[in-house]
Amino acid sequence: MGHIYLYTGLGGGKTTNALGLALRTVGHRRHVVIVQFMKWWKNTGEYKIRKTLAPYYEIYQFGRKGWHGLKNLNEEDRKLAKNALKFARQIMIAKKPHLLVLDEINLALYCKLLSIDDVLAFLDLVPRRTQVVLTGRYAPKELINRADFVNEVVPVKFPEKTPTTKGIQY
Repeated sequence: MGHIYLYTGLGGGKTTNALGLALRTVGHRRHVVIVQFMKWWKNTGEYKIRKTLAPYYEIYQFGRKGWHGLKNLNEEDRKLAKNALKFARQIMIAKKPHLLVLDEINLALYCKLLSIDDVLAFLDLVPRRTQVVLTGRYAPKELINRADFVNEVVPVKFPEKTPTTKGIQY
């Protein structure tokens, strides 16, 4: 199996780190698949670039439309997260990408949309050539222990008003 990279913590940049690895992989004309858990908004740079970077770059979103917050999740969110993991398994087996990014899977686990046993079983199926990136706050210790590389993003300084700069935050 390839390596598992985990990006967690309360600071910003976890998805951005994963996208940096995706860009490097595409630069070598290798296949990247990104599966986004709990995300639906298509006005992000990583989603909008998909056609330009095809056939090396694919991105799929599994999130309920709208901003709901972690306390307002429901059975539809659970179903979408389970569908995302099922889809990731199918595409991983069929296409054997060089890089598979499971964006916000840590947060989906924290919110109990997925079970840790299902995610660990998924990781057992990863082909040798596939590198996996797991992102999201609140990574469970089981994934931290399983990963080969673990990075915690810690906020050191942050403006009072959160910027939303096109091309930077989205």
